[in-house]
Amino acid sequence: MQVNVHLNFAGQCESAFKFYEKYLGGKIVVMMTWGESGMAEQSPPAWHAKILHATLALDGCRLTGCDVLPDSYEKPQGFSVFLRIDTPDATERVFGLLAQNGTVRVPLQQTFWALRFGMVVDQFGTPWLIQCAKAG
Repeated sequence: MQVNVHLNFAGQCESAFKFYEKYLGGKIVVMMTWGESGMAEQSPPAWHAKILHATLALDGCRLTGCDVLPDSYEKPQGFSVFLRIDTPDATERVFGLLAQNGTVRVPLQQTFWALRFGMVVDQFGTPWLIQCAKAG
């Protein structure tokens, strides 16, 4: 069994996944638009350039996402994407990038359980927990 995260967007999936690919170091392995799919006739013509399915391969994990149809989008709530990073410097860099044009919920800081921990909602509305765990 494998658990992966799937994110819904309101039209900015392509921008989000290109941002994640560039700054998280993964690789987009699938990026299909509504218009390229068998769902083209069931979507509004203005939505044909939006993403029906995207997959980002990232260190053995997969992050998937799509632009849901306009009347189906719901703002993310009740979850966060947990990102564990190996070094404090890399943790600070990634947190800073995700915080650009986003909202910091908990500033990145040292805690009793982690060398660094913080919470941020990025510019695309995705909530993140970022952590650099203590050794041992």
